[in-house]
Amino acid sequence: MRIFLTLLALAGCGPHSYFVPDEKVSFHHDDALPFVYLPKDWSADKSWPVVIYLHGGAEAGTDGVKPTQSGMGVMVWRSKGTFPAIVVFPQTTWKEQWGMPASNERVLKTLDQVIAKYHGDPERVILTGNSMGGYGTWFLGALHPEKFAGLVPICGGVRGKAPAGAPFAEWDGEARVREVVKRIGKTPVWAFHGESDWMVPVASSRELTRVLKEAGGNVRYTEYPGVGHNSWDKAYADPELQAWMLAQRRGS
Repeated sequence: MRIFLTLLALAGCGPHSYFVPDEKVSFHHDDALPFVYLPKDWSADKSWPVVIYLHGGAEAGTDGVKPTQSGMGVMVWRSKGTFPAIVVFPQTTWKEQWGMPASNERVLKTLDQVIAKYHGDPERVILTGNSMGGYGTWFLGALHPEKFAGLVPICGGVRGKAPAGAPFAEWDGEARVREVVKRIGKTPVWAFHGESDWMVPVASSRELTRVLKEAGGNVRYTEYPGVGHNSWDKAYADPELQAWMLAQRRGS
C-alpha cells in the first residue's frame, strides 16, 4: 500500500493554479488549526454542519494552502461563501497518508477544536476525501463511525499491502473489505468513482458499496461513465451531493 499511495501522491491532481482571494470567501487559519472555511453568514448564534475534507496526494505538504485548491476547496470558492457549512482542510506531509494513526489522531483533534471554536454541530459531521483522501475516508470512517453523520469517499478503496501500523493490517483482501463494512455499519455512505479511473481501480468502489449494501448498510454509489481518476470535480459540483451532506444527522 505504501508504494500504491506514493503513486497516488505522484498522480495527484495536476499543477496548481492558486485561487485569487475573494472577500466573499472566508478562510480562517492560525498556528493551531488548518485552513477552515466559514460561510459568509456564519455567526455564533447557531450550530453549523461540519465537513472534513481529506485531500489527494498532490496536496500533501506543510503550507496549509494546497488542500483548499482542490476538491471541496474548489466547490466552496465557487459558492462565493454561500455553502452553509464549515469545511475543514487538514493536510498531511509527504511522509504521511490519510488513514494512518498519526494523521487520524490529528484529524479528530482538529475536528474537536473546530467544533468548539466555530460552533460546529457534532451531530452533523461529514467526512469526505478523494484519491488518497478517499482511502482515508473509508478507513477513518470505519475506525470512528460514531463521529460521523455521513461518509463521501471518492475514488478510494481499502485493498492493498498495508504498511506497519496501518489500520486493518491484520486483514487482507476481501476480509479487510468486510471488516471495514462491518464497522461502518449504518453510517450513511455516498461513494463516487470514474469508470475509466487509471489510478484507483473502479472495482474498489464497486466492491465496497456492493458488500455494504448486502450487509444492510445505508449506501449510494455513483459511477461516471468515461471519467478517469478525477471524479471529484464532478462529484463535489453536484448540487444533490451538497444537499445530501447538509441533510445528514448522526443517528437519524
